[in-house]
Amino acid sequence: MSKAHLKTSRWMHGKFKCCGYRMTKPREAILDVLAGTQKHLSAEDIYLAVLKFYPNTGLTTVYRNLEMFVNIGMIVKFDFGEGRSKYELADQYSEKGHHHHLVCKTCYKVIDYSDFMKDEIHFLRSIENGLSQKYNFRITDHLIRFLGICEKCGKK
Repeated sequence: MSKAHLKTSRWMHGKFKCCGYRMTKPREAILDVLAGTQKHLSAEDIYLAVLKFYPNTGLTTVYRNLEMFVNIGMIVKFDFGEGRSKYELADQYSEKGHHHHLVCKTCYKVIDYSDFMKDEIHFLRSIENGLSQKYNFRITDHLIRFLGICEKCGKK
């Protein structure tokens, strides 16, 4: 693991401790794996990467910690339709920042995009304000994914 990744997960220690948890080596390794990739990883992908540094870590430990990270808002869990969940760091902890997803319905390729964010922000704020007022609901976040066919699958 690079020093940049370790720095990223150490930076998160404060948030983690505020939630009443202790940062263990396997937990830190999970965060380092997620900080060190641009991909959306499954629990099994994360487990295999963590094993390289902490061979005594079990798959159950990875699953349990992923769910805990999701519950405290440090990572986001996605279902892109391929039958298993994928994970990435939450926007505020990721180098990617706020972004949305294009998902191919054929091969399940996921493309992160942040194009047109200025236009989207204006549009979404208007919708969020309207929905909040109509349903007396405080919106704290949103997830957007567009489903379609990627270029490679479209040529088949």
